Amino acid sequence: MDALDRRRALYKGTTPPWKETYRKRCVDRLKNSRSRLLDRYRQMGGEQPRSSSIIVQEVMEEEWSALQPDDQRLPSLWGPHGVAQQMFSVMKECDELAVLEEIHRELMSQEMSIIDEYERNLQFEQQYISSLVEGMDEMHIVCPICHMNNLSFSSSFISCPCGLYINSKKRNISPDVLQRLLEARVSEHMEDCLHSPVFSVTPNTDSHASLMISCQACDYLSVVL
Repeated sequence: MDALDRRRALYKGTTPPWKETYRKRCVDRLKNSRSRLLDRYRQMGGEQPRSSSIIVQEVMEEEWSALQPDDQRLPSLWGPHGVAQQMFSVMKECDELAVLEEIHRELMSQEMSIIDEYERNLQFEQQYISSLVEGMDEMHIVCPICHMNNLSFSSSFISCPCGLYINSKKRNISPDVLQRLLEARVSEHMEDCLHSPVFSVTPNTDSHASLMISCQACDYLSVVL
């Protein structure tokens, strides 16, 4: 009995013993590759056919290779004598093709979920930035804390009826300067996190309040003003 026959006899009608380990490794690697995925997606101009993957096949290849030392019986996934080449002669009997297709579908679904969440948050970012400036002539900026009132600017402070009060004396903070600062911080956060940040006012070491941006999901924290 050659090696191929032994594999048929070993796995025929059963779930391959490596399935769950391989599946978990692929899922974890895909989650940890979110930045790579989104970078690739942006490089493609934000367009991806729903039937094709961006990095799913790479993830499966990488984890299949990493699994080899743990199960020497596994063939190379994409090599000349690997699973892909054997699928019509072996897979139907040992269910490996079905397992790989199942994992591939799961990873594709997760990849699309990451992209969909990124698109939703990108839309939020664009809408939020647009809401900051209601008119270029008057340069009204909506308060980033209450999202209801326009901020008031003077030579010494920035304020809002909701309670926001920032001492801006000698800092020359105009509406357009604050707008750019807010846009920069929101965009910076969006580079690594898909969740929506929040703004708050916190006293600094000089007892003057500072406008902060933070995110509980990724522990992002930065001073806006």
